[in-house]
Amino acid sequence: MEEKEKRIAIISILVTDRGVSDRVNSLLSEYGDWILGRMGIPYKEKEVSILSVALDAPMEITNALTGKLGRINGTSVKALFGKI
Repeated sequence: MEEKEKRIAIISILVTDRGVSDRVNSLLSEYGDWILGRMGIPYKEKEVSILSVALDAPMEITNALTGKLGRINGTSVKALFGKI
């Protein structure tokens, strides 16, 4: 079977409900083999957490993770793909 082409991507996640943080982290752990790194910034004044996740994965994997994260109430999620 042919290996799918991997693309570098960044997923940006805004978490507006701290109660869903465990679900977000659980999903990120499930996709850990594809994740290059992540950064989380708690923005206490706005009561929001800002996460940035870098991946090197087939687009289908990145899209699946983005979709699952976006279906969690209390999150806002976008993916950006590199042309590399």
